[in-house]
Amino acid sequence: MKDKTKLIHGYPAFDEATGASSIPIYQCSTFKQVSIKDGQPYTYSRFGNPTRTALEEAVAALENGNYATAFASGMGAISAVLLSFNQGDHLVMCKSIYGGTFQLVNEVMERFGIEVTFVDETKLEEWEQAIRPNTRGLYLETPSNPLLSVTDIAGVVAIAKDHQLVTMMDNTFMTPQFQKPLSLGIDVVIHSATKFINGHSDVVAGLVVTNNEKWHQQIKLQQKVLGGILGVEDCWLTMRGLKTMALRMEQSARSAEKISQMLEEHPAVQRVHYPGLPGHPGYQVHQRQASSGGAVLSFELVDQEAVYTFAEALKIPIAAVSLGGVESILSYPVTMSHACVPKEEREKQGVTDGLLRLSVGIEDTEDLIADLLQALAKVQLTVK
Repeated sequence: MKDKTKLIHGYPAFDEATGASSIPIYQCSTFKQVSIKDGQPYTYSRFGNPTRTALEEAVAALENGNYATAFASGMGAISAVLLSFNQGDHLVMCKSIYGGTFQLVNEVMERFGIEVTFVDETKLEEWEQAIRPNTRGLYLETPSNPLLSVTDIAGVVAIAKDHQLVTMMDNTFMTPQFQKPLSLGIDVVIHSATKFINGHSDVVAGLVVTNNEKWHQQIKLQQKVLGGILGVEDCWLTMRGLKTMALRMEQSARSAEKISQMLEEHPAVQRVHYPGLPGHPGYQVHQRQASSGGAVLSFELVDQEAVYTFAEALKIPIAAVSLGGVESILSYPVTMSHACVPKEEREKQGVTDGLLRLSVGIEDTEDLIADLLQALAKVQLTVK
């Protein structure tokens, strides 16, 4: 099946018991046991639930994976993966990374004796040079949040194989629609399903997908023992959103490309970060490993005052934390996604006071561009 068909038919999408065209919400904590002597597939909803299983099977199919595990948030999924390592282990991670992941590494994992080295994700030699005798894994996020920097997936995988290391990747921005890391050799793929997979800004969810049975069992254990399961109503809502992901992503990505081209030419914009632009440093690499530039871009204005003027003038995008909804969402990383990152570290990563991130929704492209242009005009008046 091609992806658009797989989104509807590539997993158990119908209820076998009744023929219902939507998997039911099994709103129960426990299940009647046929016999106390024999096991059965479902006993207690922390261990497993048919609604959650359906979502996990759907996302595994879309990522060309064998196993998936659903968590209560994207950070729950990331934590389950990273906390699978042991005291004394060392990981290499990209420096341009989601703020919550950075906080987890520096404020939690450090206490468990798991060491991390951050590298410039665009330079394969830095990944290689950072490896130590106790290195156990490489963690990447491409395109990264919020600078949309691109990591050569195949290059990092090759390095990992040479050193027998596990590779982990956050694929939230691209989704299985535009990028399939497992097919490129990545061992463990992570999603904040809160974003494009659900797509309607009404669920908080995380997913981990892998083809490695040993890693799946470890992640499944984390889900069961730590209890960070995704509730059944949220599983159902995420499956409902998943069915329209291809249509949503295509519209949003088309608009994002046109918006990035407009911003790149506008005198009030200092710089645009979008991997679908030929001038992006990672453009060629991204073209090899993804089928679209995606629906998220970021751009830089001259300073914080320009940011405030621009945001207050906008009429269509909402100013909010998060991304990936049907509505366009403007975020200010300094006070939102990267507020937990110290200012010195933010600036080292390139997250400046003038940086804005735009998640493009499914609104009419011309309306979005007109709104952005009128807001930029106000910025120009202020700067003058």
